[in-house]
Amino acid sequence: MKKFAILTAALICLCACNQYQNVTVTLPDGFAVKARVADTPEKKEKGLMFVKHLPENEGMLFLSDEDELQQFWMKNTLINLDIAFIKNDHTVSSVAHDMEHTYTYTPDYDVPQAVGFGRYVLELPAGTAAKHGVEPGAKIEFILPEKK
Repeated sequence: MKKFAILTAALICLCACNQYQNVTVTLPDGFAVKARVADTPEKKEKGLMFVKHLPENEGMLFLSDEDELQQFWMKNTLINLDIAFIKNDHTVSSVAHDMEHTYTYTPDYDVPQAVGFGRYVLELPAGTAAKHGVEPGAKIEFILPEKK
């Protein structure tokens, strides 16, 4: 019985460690987005793969240590996305609009890619960026969760 309790506790801890933290991201027009935080190599690699629907008020925020060239691809991403590249000062440097979704059988050489400069990358449902003023020079507001 004691072993079962220890195994159950370990499993719960493992599941909790793999959960995404959320952060509220405020777009230039004041629209609030609940964004999952991708702050580990595993979370960054998975991104929004296999997500079938993403409401307008949800997204994913990818974190890096500094402003740098970022390259994102749409491998196994089942929905179209806007991808905003955001500098350390929270200013948008560029936006890739309506990046096409792919299928699990799409060959790697046919997978769309977005490249931009920044410390942060915000993925939103396609059309959200234009609708809410996410464009180069605009400010995106968010407060990062404290590192555990």
